[in-house]
Amino acid sequence: MKTLSLESGETSHEAHPENSTINGVAILEFTLRFLAAGGTLASAMAMGTAEEVVPLLSQSIILNAKFSDLPMFTFFVIANSVACAYLVLSLPLSFYHVIKRADKNSRLLLVTLDTAMLALVTAGASAAASIVYLAHEGNSDTNWSPICQQLDSFCESTSGSLIGSFVSAFVLMLIIISSAISISSS
Repeated sequence: MKTLSLESGETSHEAHPENSTINGVAILEFTLRFLAAGGTLASAMAMGTAEEVVPLLSQSIILNAKFSDLPMFTFFVIANSVACAYLVLSLPLSFYHVIKRADKNSRLLLVTLDTAMLALVTAGASAAASIVYLAHEGNSDTNWSPICQQLDSFCESTSGSLIGSFVSAFVLMLIIISSAISISSS
């Protein structure tokens, strides 16, 4: 049987086991934050570089598609860029939580801003998803034909960036959950 006899001013991990739990959650949160930053950056770059030019009818008509032609795609790029910048700027504070057990105020600030970034990324991805769906499927009621048969690389690029953005939104949800665990444990 072990006894916990600690001298005055001395601490032990056995005396405070919640410190190791919080540091483990803080390490997970830091790693997830890093992954979400990479995902939002990749999504913004994939959409921001999406462009294709296709000649139609023996080159008398040229079909040119760029992300900047549609405001929803522009919003998507801006939303993911803002979220990426926030996630990169929040990495030092998240790393500080790994090193030292921080107070609730800094964690509450992070979870509040993380929630705002989740809303921003989800809104941008949802707006762009509606346009990508129309590009793939068209809409027979409004006589919009699908354009992905002609612009296959543009559609692949935009679809891939959407996948990355929705994965980043899921990772942001995991960050918020881990932050809530950290706040409730402290």
